Amino acid sequence: MTDGDRPRFPQTVTTYHDGILGRMRSRTVGRSRPGVPEVVLVQGMAVADYLLPGLGALGQWTRAHLVELPGFAGSGEPSHELDVPEFGRSVADWLTARALGPVILAGHSSGTQVAARAAVGHTGVAAVVLASPTVDPVARGWVRLLTRWRLDSRHEPPGLGESHHPEWRRAGLHRLLHTVHAHLDDALEESVTQLRVPLLIIRGRDDRIGTVQWARHLAGLVEEGQCIEVAGAHTFPWLDPQAWSRPIRRLAARVGPPR
Repeated sequence: MTDGDRPRFPQTVTTYHDGILGRMRSRTVGRSRPGVPEVVLVQGMAVADYLLPGLGALGQWTRAHLVELPGFAGSGEPSHELDVPEFGRSVADWLTARALGPVILAGHSSGTQVAARAAVGHTGVAAVVLASPTVDPVARGWVRLLTRWRLDSRHEPPGLGESHHPEWRRAGLHRLLHTVHAHLDDALEESVTQLRVPLLIIRGRDDRIGTVQWARHLAGLVEEGQCIEVAGAHTFPWLDPQAWSRPIRRLAARVGPPR
């Protein structure tokens, strides 16, 4: 699976959507299968490439899409610096434009906040997956978040940071700081309480950014909520893509075929 410390990135089909708040790139793998919902992934904090191994794993059993937010990765420039509700509107607009049928909408890290915002009230979402959700109340604050990020980095594999650098450079320091601030200001639990679809929380056991207590609390806010733990730290899908592919596939079987 790996070449040294870097997992193999799958071949993808790239498309663009001129959305309400900026052009958005998406990368797709796999094929649509009868009775199986497609999966849409939302990128993490300013970075998307690290999710490609996980995208490839999902593409083994359904068609899966990695959506990049305006201003980041391969997407276009927004008209202004966006906050989390606006990122959520962008993803909701992408979902409406693509009309894939009810999908499983998944976010990783800060992407969980965007995915939850996008899913609220959207008829195109059959279930939501929040992997390594942020920002845990114990980490809300610049110093606390940075401290926990540094602690978590001790458990992350080498090669991950190298993957992030080109996308960090593209975003630039000003946008990175603005984006962190915007996510610190957004309370994920407020969006989660408004969800009316099944919810799956996936947490790495060695995650130092978010606690298991908060992950379980989030799952308990939804009638059909479930929380599971897997091996790894905050970015567990990087070296073990199947760690989230398997539970998401089980969720797909439970929510049933697209309407």
